[in-house]
Amino acid sequence: MSKSVTVSVPATTANLGPGFDCIGAALTLYNTFKISQWESPDPEQGENPVKIAVSGVDGDRVSTTPDNLAYQAFVRVYQHLGQSPPPVQMEINLGFPLARGLGSSATAIVGGLVGANAWAGSPLSQTEVMNLAIAMEGHPDNVVPALLGNCQLSVAASETDWEICEIAWHSSIIPIVAIPDFELSTAEARKVLPTEYSRSDAIFNTAHFGLLVQGLQTGKGKWLQVAMQDRIHQPYRQSLIIGYEAVQKAAIASGAYQLAISGAGPTLLALSDVTSAPDVALAMAEAWHEFGVKVEVRSLQIDSRGARVVEES
Repeated sequence: MSKSVTVSVPATTANLGPGFDCIGAALTLYNTFKISQWESPDPEQGENPVKIAVSGVDGDRVSTTPDNLAYQAFVRVYQHLGQSPPPVQMEINLGFPLARGLGSSATAIVGGLVGANAWAGSPLSQTEVMNLAIAMEGHPDNVVPALLGNCQLSVAASETDWEICEIAWHSSIIPIVAIPDFELSTAEARKVLPTEYSRSDAIFNTAHFGLLVQGLQTGKGKWLQVAMQDRIHQPYRQSLIIGYEAVQKAAIASGAYQLAISGAGPTLLALSDVTSAPDVALAMAEAWHEFGVKVEVRSLQIDSRGARVVEES
């Protein structure tokens, strides 16, 4: 039997309002990465041959050459180990769209790293895999919950060390994502951010983030309503998302505690209780339809498992 490893990695929603670049939560949407032994590699592909096939949402837009991000992560593990990567076939199935603020690049990085580590016999600890993922992504807010699951706060202890703190997410809080049919790249979303902030804005976000943690842990709607406000990134990114204010007003009027930009956007995240969730989802869709935007709205749960090897032979 040929060697094979399949890894499932959850989508993520990051920032959660005031938690810019430091907090994220894993969601019950998944990309999968199957890595199999390539029995007859193409000699024209050079020293590290790979055969890649991509299916699912936006699958036709993902590279099938060695510059594929998941494969680059696979190779990164072997570079870290001082070894040459084996010739492999990689089958990627995408369960959610690219460039929507749901951590698609994080799933590729984590899927490739976890798959390579499993293939190599798990020589790296989870912390070592996490550090490689953060280094590849450039920031921890998506890759950490994609790897570990749940809601995770990542704090830099030094330039190379991280303290990871799991934030309890109350079971009554329903994350609802509204995924529009247009894209917003992380690079574009970062360009609109200022390079300096006022003291009052820093104090505002510090206070609101503290309340956010308490709101998530307790499920107290009034705290979440206030806590998800932000002055660091959302006021500047809203102009890049058509219909943002209308969708936000519709969600809150229908019972959502609050609405925020998921990651860099354009997906919008509403937090709600279970009773209001269907009305919130419908209201968000209808509000965006008024702007001619097609949208998929999903009421989800928090994934508690993170990246995992679902099949290995």
